[in-house]
Amino acid sequence: MKSDLKTRHGGKILADALVAQGVKLAFGVPGESYLPVLDGMYDTRERLSFVICRQEGGASYMAEAYGKLTGEPGVLFVTRGPGATNGAIGVHTGLQDSTPMVVFIGQVPNEFAEREAFQEIDYRRMYGQMAKWVGQIDRVERIPEYVSHAFHTACAGRPGPVVLALPEDALYGQAAVADVPRYHKVRPAPSPQGISELNGLLQKAEKPFVLIGGGGWDREACLKLQKWVEANGLAAGTSFRCQDLFDNRSPNYAGDVGIGINPKLAERVKEADVLLVIGARLGEMTTGAYSLVEAPLPRQTLVHVHGGAEELGRVYRPSLAINSGMAQFVDALSPLSFSKPGWKADTEALRKDYLQWTEPRPMPGKLQYGEVIRWLSDNLPQDAIVAGGAGNFAGWLHRHFRYKGFRTQLGSTNGSMGYGYPAAVAAKLAEPKRTVLGLCGDGDFLMTGQEIATAAQYGANFVALVVNNGIYGTIRMHQEREYPGRVFGTDLKNPDFAAYARAFGGHGETVERTEDFAPAFERASRSGKPALIELKIDPDAITPTMTLSAIREKALTSKR
Repeated sequence: MKSDLKTRHGGKILADALVAQGVKLAFGVPGESYLPVLDGMYDTRERLSFVICRQEGGASYMAEAYGKLTGEPGVLFVTRGPGATNGAIGVHTGLQDSTPMVVFIGQVPNEFAEREAFQEIDYRRMYGQMAKWVGQIDRVERIPEYVSHAFHTACAGRPGPVVLALPEDALYGQAAVADVPRYHKVRPAPSPQGISELNGLLQKAEKPFVLIGGGGWDREACLKLQKWVEANGLAAGTSFRCQDLFDNRSPNYAGDVGIGINPKLAERVKEADVLLVIGARLGEMTTGAYSLVEAPLPRQTLVHVHGGAEELGRVYRPSLAINSGMAQFVDALSPLSFSKPGWKADTEALRKDYLQWTEPRPMPGKLQYGEVIRWLSDNLPQDAIVAGGAGNFAGWLHRHFRYKGFRTQLGSTNGSMGYGYPAAVAAKLAEPKRTVLGLCGDGDFLMTGQEIATAAQYGANFVALVVNNGIYGTIRMHQEREYPGRVFGTDLKNPDFAAYARAFGGHGETVERTEDFAPAFERASRSGKPALIELKIDPDAITPTMTLSAIREKALTSKR
């Protein structure tokens, strides 16, 4: 009964509610708008750690990366107004990556609402299209209910971010309420009829292709699916920045279906008679701007399996739509068996194309970046976590690095710059015994590079690479393609990145030649500090296959 419960202020109720939901790590920047929560966390500090970050954008990336890596909701705390707007970048990333997150934002007292009080924002309107649910806890006694609702919603169906606003009066208010036990992960399961229809389609298929992606996966489901794909001789690929869902060393792996796709793989996806898409949303990046799969009626017989019913039929009208969680679908799929020699031969040809496509090619300059990525792929532990940011520099990572196990890749499918370094910090804090590599561009790194202070404060000792070509490479590439020779707004004047790392107490080195990389990486790995290696590459090396000058010349020729 309530009379038997201890009276607590709202901040303590919230901190205890997080512990009850199993939260062990939260990220954020402290703010006066949620001081009672910080007070509540003081009492739970042995069970719930609060990672103090240097800017809300970096903190939100950390929370998103934590959710992606662990499958448990990443928890973020930001203050109202400026904190909420800074933190929005990670929420958008969580939405497009289908990552479970719960975001708590300070809010003005209810008595000040709708007056445009200091830092006041209506978060329901602000975050309405970026979150699965946006709520506001106006009554202190309902805090455990709202928190339970938030965690259930973040994980149910298609995972995603949830936002809860915290008015000050609710946090300072007191109540005697019970904690709510840990949330359940609610996932739909496929119907026997759906599996039967899928079996019939595959029995007739001559050139099927399996495309894997999205959120809601676990290690066991990925391993079971890979075993089934291999047993049946199928070819499989992964959607944009989901390469770690299928061991890239498997003879059945045909490559990633995303930016910079192997043209032969792109044609094979188009030619598939049955396209079995498991978990991927089939967004713009995965479909090559909706060209590999035509909207709204695909040429392929599309079987779309997704955890969110609202996603099925959203862009494409599938031949068969299956609303299911990933593990539930794989369990239902496992008994299906096929014996088709043609599938195996097709898969072998695709695998050969993949191996040829991923061989590094010579590029301008003394530092062969493709060779560096291949060295990392061959020498990092199999369970190493690679956290990459956004920019043309990531193209070499996608092409030449072979992911060998579940959740060894952290990347933003919304192409959000600044993601790599904070994601690496979160990964090292979540998995301190695993090797973590951060991969950043020069423009990319300086968007969140101050989080090296967070790494140093919490002993997140990993190696980050900053690929420095002195330009916003992706934009320059498009600029030269559309307006050749009219360069404007894309040049960068960079600091000494190695010295920057040392200023925070880290280890810093600069590498300008391929042969110097491996020794530098070994020194950085042994330093026992947050380490940064600046890789200076020729700006003409803009993609793994094309130079900037070649792109410019091709564009000029076409305009003559």
